[in-house]
Amino acid sequence: MKSLLLSFILPVSLFAQISPASLVNPFIGTGGHGHTFPGATTPFGMVQLSPDSRIDGSWDGCGGYHYSDSIIYGFSHTHLSGTGVSDYGDIMLMPMPYGKASLDKQEYSSTFSHQNENAGAGWYEVYLDKHSIKTELTATTRVGFHRYTFEQNSGSLVLDLLHRDKLFIGEIEQIGPTRIRGYRISEAWAKEQHVYFEMEFSQKITDIQIDGDFEHGDVNAILLFSEMTVPSLEVKVGISLTDMDGAKQNLDKEASALNFDKAKTQAINQWNEELSRIQVKGGSDEQQKIFYSALYHTMIQPNTANDVDGRYRGMDQKIHKAEDFTYYTVFSLWDTFRAAHPLYTILYPERSRDFIRTFLKMYEQGGRLPVWELAANETDCMIGYHSVSVIADAWIKGIRDFDAQLALQAMQKSANWNHLGLPDYTRQGYLMIDDESESVSKTLEYCYDDWCIAQFAKELGIDSISEMYFLRSQGWKNLFDQSEGSSQGFMRPKLNGAWLEPFDPFEVNNHYTEANSWQYSFFVPHDLQALKTMYSNADGLINKLNLTFNTTSKTSGREQSDITGLIGQYAHGNEPSHHMAWMFTELGEPKLGQTYVNRILRELYFNAPDGLSGNEDCGQMSAWYVLSAIGFYPFCPGSPEYTVGNPIFNEIQITPQDGKTFTIKTSGTGDWVSSVNGTTRFLLNHSDIVAGKTIQLERSEKAPISVEPNMKYLPGKTILPVPVIKTSQKVFRDQLKVSVTPSETNSKLFYTINGETPDKNSNELKLGEELVLDKTCHFQVLEVNGDRKSTAVSARYFKIPHNYTIEISSKYNPQYTAGGDQGIIDGVFADEDWRKGGWQGYQGQDFECVIDMQKPNLIYSVNASFLQDTRSWILLPTEVEYFTSLNGIDWVLFGSVSPAISANDYNVQRWNAVFNSGRDDGKPEPMFIAYPVNARYVKVQAKNFGKLPEWHLGAGGDAYIFIDEIAID
Repeated sequence: MKSLLLSFILPVSLFAQISPASLVNPFIGTGGHGHTFPGATTPFGMVQLSPDSRIDGSWDGCGGYHYSDSIIYGFSHTHLSGTGVSDYGDIMLMPMPYGKASLDKQEYSSTFSHQNENAGAGWYEVYLDKHSIKTELTATTRVGFHRYTFEQNSGSLVLDLLHRDKLFIGEIEQIGPTRIRGYRISEAWAKEQHVYFEMEFSQKITDIQIDGDFEHGDVNAILLFSEMTVPSLEVKVGISLTDMDGAKQNLDKEASALNFDKAKTQAINQWNEELSRIQVKGGSDEQQKIFYSALYHTMIQPNTANDVDGRYRGMDQKIHKAEDFTYYTVFSLWDTFRAAHPLYTILYPERSRDFIRTFLKMYEQGGRLPVWELAANETDCMIGYHSVSVIADAWIKGIRDFDAQLALQAMQKSANWNHLGLPDYTRQGYLMIDDESESVSKTLEYCYDDWCIAQFAKELGIDSISEMYFLRSQGWKNLFDQSEGSSQGFMRPKLNGAWLEPFDPFEVNNHYTEANSWQYSFFVPHDLQALKTMYSNADGLINKLNLTFNTTSKTSGREQSDITGLIGQYAHGNEPSHHMAWMFTELGEPKLGQTYVNRILRELYFNAPDGLSGNEDCGQMSAWYVLSAIGFYPFCPGSPEYTVGNPIFNEIQITPQDGKTFTIKTSGTGDWVSSVNGTTRFLLNHSDIVAGKTIQLERSEKAPISVEPNMKYLPGKTILPVPVIKTSQKVFRDQLKVSVTPSETNSKLFYTINGETPDKNSNELKLGEELVLDKTCHFQVLEVNGDRKSTAVSARYFKIPHNYTIEISSKYNPQYTAGGDQGIIDGVFADEDWRKGGWQGYQGQDFECVIDMQKPNLIYSVNASFLQDTRSWILLPTEVEYFTSLNGIDWVLFGSVSPAISANDYNVQRWNAVFNSGRDDGKPEPMFIAYPVNARYVKVQAKNFGKLPEWHLGAGGDAYIFIDEIAID
């Protein structure tokens, strides 16, 4: 173990010896799957001025740049840092030699070499080999600064408003000898994004050639500078999300007194000021570079969104004014609630307050708190309503200068919104596959968020609301498998009130969010004591958690690009795992906690372009490093306590915005931290940070022994988990036997089969009794134990109205089976959320099946239902043909139909490929006009769309056919 941890304690520097900005490497994360960008920005600035080496929205092009590329297309003013979806890349400029300017991307793009590329905090530079032009970039909060050095005293610039996103409309206008302005309204991840600009040039524009089209307006321009007094051209670009007047004010206010060099110096000074909020002593040179680069990445987003006069574009797309706060955008809350926002509460109490004031304005203007907000658009990407975590965490830590009553109102409204399974979750306390895709992950994260609401309401003294949400926060118990055997301790999906079978905890599927059961079964940070008691013995949870880090790293099921940075089944490259290594210390095992946390620090972060193990995700990946490296972590945001570990550095000083300096010192020798202020309680309270205390960590050669757990307890009542139905089968032909297992052996069960909610006066189902069903019904069962009762488990059973059989020649994807072959002729139609598993999916192949009706029938029509979700590679077949036969050998074409829906229609929609034997509904006649056909067999053939076209993000990939139900009349 000594070799594992020794490298973390070699002292190499003292405080203030070197400016922290000089230690920043913006290229970390630009390779691999980090999705960062290397360009110029200021802390939380509106401008992210960076090179674009990717013109599409490919997975590794989300930040606009990838270190493996060798061509630059230009330099645009907005970029996302580490997201998994593409957007931004607005207002792109590209220099060219005079007389060679072209609007052809292949002409104006240029090769470059990393040997001639450099970047630091607040600046970027590169030499464009093809054009022989040196490019330098820097920024203020709202203004991007360019400096282009040409070979001669002349040059040209290309301005491309069509770059990357789908453009709705753009405009370019010259308004003076050295100024132009314009705007761009576009769609990508954000459905309607506004960016306005005003540019000022250090040299006179001698000619401007504006190119436009009828659909998009004036969208491109070539600017010529033939009378330059020096070979360098400086460009200042003010941007705004409100209007062109805002862009002008931003430019004039922030840039009028600055040239390029002054702006660069100012940007570096800003970064030094902000990065110096944490000063460290010790560690290696590389560790300090990784540390300050990580801290830098936590300060890129969220982004300032209001102009210098306070105006901003709200969620209602109207212009508002922030009177006494800064309004922000880009909130990747599923990621950042875990560590990034808790870090902000430490370093930036006032900025954290402004984040929350921004949330509340978004609520007032958009109807709910943000989930994943981008440029005044709610993307509804990812899950949960984690704004409530940020609000509760800030409040519990003393950041309270916002409207608490409005916040509680917004929290409750967001927690009861009519989407993403929330009505079913609030009714029954958990989600089943039938209710919502990603049902396990959504249940767990909703439960945590509800605990945050309960904490907040408790702090406000509103006990009734607090108690209600405390009860809701225990719903995870309904998905925890307590049974003895291999599935014990896993959070499992339920189908129709029963455990989904077969169950493979390694399988990546649509019941978890970018994860599998291993990676989500420990997400109960707010109720560890209850989680521990759910195991059959005291060490069960610790052993299960330890096994997670030591089992195979192989996964089954679908390929999920986010599951990276694996140690066993711990996946550091994605956020659901981020608390797990710290969980050991919370459970009283600091030796294991320090072992795994320090292993992650050492093995999964590097000072290199591929130095991140997964998406940066707007600062979360780096925030984990920053906090873990200084020795403590917010295991459960919403609590004022941090879990203490083993810092990389010997001494850390933290000076919050307008706060006192908090210090962590280590003494002694050895690889382990054995005590905190002389105790074995590995806890730190936020009040100690605010008070500017000094915390003493004692190092030792001996590993710390098991200590008293840090685990939190939920006050008040506990829920009775729901009983489990023993079969997940939904359809049957003759009879179906149903039995139910209570969550507690001394409970009673009461049921109904008519859809009514059962109570103590309903029929009782004895333990082990089988209920025999012989017709379609809505079964509900309730568990009662003393004065406690569960919510009712609901299951629907359908009696198949025929005895047809089916033989499918094609091979469906094992993730998309619709329950098996019979699933597409059972009379049960799936809804359009294909992630629930109600559809059969066939990738890269045509679909063909034969249905045997067991006897001849007169056939009037055949209808096969298909799904289109173009974004998810699911496209309608190009043609569907129906054949009939009496003997299953000789076939006659009954008819064929083709969809009228375009492949590039991104709406998720069902298409019923109906062929009638003689229409009288006024619709155009199908290809074949038939009459009722006497047949026993029906063959269905559907032609796959084929390869995804160039306009698709997955261009070249194989399209899916999704089919649900085939109905024969």
